[in-house]
Amino acid sequence: MGAKKRYFLFLFVDSLIVTFSVFIGYYILMPFFSDYSLTVLGVTAVVLLVNHHLFAYIFNLYHRAWEYASIRELISVTQAVSASIMATVIMIYLLFDSTFLRLMLVTWMMHMLLIGGSRLSWKFISYELNGRMSHGTKMTRTMVFGGGKGGSILIKQMLDNPSMGMNPVVVIDDDPFKHNLELCGGVRVEGNRHDIERLVKKYDIKKVVIAVPSLSKTVLKEIHDYANLDGVDVLTMPNIEDVLSGKLEVNALRQVQVEDLLGREPVQLDIKGIEDQVTDKTILVTGAGGSIGSEIVRQIAKFQPRQILLLGHGENSIYSILEEVLEKKEDSISYVPIIADVQSRKRMFEVFEKYRPDIVYHAAAHKHVPMMEYNSREAVKNNVIGTKNTAEAACHYKAKKFVMISTDKAVNPPNVMGATKRMAEMIVQALDKGCKDTTLVAVRFGNVLGSRGSVVPKFKKQIQAGGPITVTDPRMTRYFMTIPEASRLVIQASTIAEGGEVFVLDMGEPVKIVDLAKNMIRLCGFTETEIGIEFVGIRPGEKLYEELLKANEIHPEQVYEKIYRGRVSESSLTLLEAQIKSFLSIDENEMKERIIKFVRQENMEPEKVGQENAS
Repeated sequence: MGAKKRYFLFLFVDSLIVTFSVFIGYYILMPFFSDYSLTVLGVTAVVLLVNHHLFAYIFNLYHRAWEYASIRELISVTQAVSASIMATVIMIYLLFDSTFLRLMLVTWMMHMLLIGGSRLSWKFISYELNGRMSHGTKMTRTMVFGGGKGGSILIKQMLDNPSMGMNPVVVIDDDPFKHNLELCGGVRVEGNRHDIERLVKKYDIKKVVIAVPSLSKTVLKEIHDYANLDGVDVLTMPNIEDVLSGKLEVNALRQVQVEDLLGREPVQLDIKGIEDQVTDKTILVTGAGGSIGSEIVRQIAKFQPRQILLLGHGENSIYSILEEVLEKKEDSISYVPIIADVQSRKRMFEVFEKYRPDIVYHAAAHKHVPMMEYNSREAVKNNVIGTKNTAEAACHYKAKKFVMISTDKAVNPPNVMGATKRMAEMIVQALDKGCKDTTLVAVRFGNVLGSRGSVVPKFKKQIQAGGPITVTDPRMTRYFMTIPEASRLVIQASTIAEGGEVFVLDMGEPVKIVDLAKNMIRLCGFTETEIGIEFVGIRPGEKLYEELLKANEIHPEQVYEKIYRGRVSESSLTLLEAQIKSFLSIDENEMKERIIKFVRQENMEPEKVGQENAS
């Protein structure tokens, strides 16, 4: 029905109610008050009708979307009816020297009942016309976790908008005081997270929606595990503040992502410390087109540096991150794309001489373990010599900080990639000793979800192709964190660096790769039977279990939340340079064995080195 027709319909209905309510009220009171004449009643009805339409206009009773009526609309009805009755009482007193208070009180109650009822009837009729079916599709039986404001808003949205395709059947909440209460629409709170499986089966639930966006990731993972049943999707609603401010719609639900299930809480950064270091400075990020490098650029940009140098070997990746940051139109930041290879000492010194960066985040590296097993010489040239070139340029041109991004694969490395990254750490430590103006540190962490070479994008492609997912070994475990979290912690570590440290990020508990695969299958809406998991064997250079530090390297106290200082062995720069020279002069297969043996010996306790040499 159009707005004009609806306006005249409400006008007509209200006129009937107001006109006849005086007479109906009179006949209700007639056994006790029978001395009112029809003339008096008629004048009262006319005065009341005029007053009602006047106050209905003032309180806008005819131009509201009553199908979405709430307590505010009922308050408006109360105000309009009460004001019209009070005005009529005053005018009747002036005309007839009587207030007719009892009649007006009954009339007021009838107006509230009939006029308020007509508006709620419109809401009910609109709801029934829309029906519990949307375009002939059966509504999905849905469980809501959260009986607070977020859950109430979400349930109301589901009930008022059949297009969402969800029928809220039951609510669960960990607050025992909310149990057995009914939210809007009569949806009842029937238990806590431990009752999810039972209630899913009881009510034949097909969707579970988490309506507590601020929920800790540990609890989120627990809820997901409870709801991890065949045919059940787990969704989460946006932040309630974003909904109330209008940034997002309540129905902007999203699937729970694998990143949500890490069980890790976001770290609180030392904003002041980072601002003091970064704001109005020139920042160089090597490998700026990669997963970690590009995220460091995004995070650093929040602290308003004067200039960010985007250095990378591949023009396409640098072009992509440049286009992304320029779209944000942060005029106070100058972005400079630099195509350069860290293996070229001359080129790196040219870059430093021209731009004089204050802080260097060195993320450029070859990171794929199997690839580097086949290309060990390139691993040495890029990871070791490239780090040495960049770090020495930072020292020569007196950059304040040099931060190298390392990896957990540098611990007891059985592969070339891990050995070269550990050797790069050793170079950073050695250079820091003789570099007075520059603080050089390394930051070590495990796998990041979604990075290039991560199992997550690989698993997604395999699921999209119909499976199977290939896993090397059912015992394989890895440490994981998200790219933004890793990048933020790297930036934070750089602010507390004193020089020569190998910082280690707290990666939480190791995750079984096969469990990660199973979660991804479920999150994509499939079962293990449909996709399948195939074990293909460990690839060259891989370990079953990664380590962040050896037992003798662990420093028990955090230097900052989720950041530890490692106690790793050090070597002289002269020894390292001699080793690099010897590695490049021998056969590639022999190089692989030599570099792994060198790194493992340099990081052993002295008595163990002697035992290994004897053997």
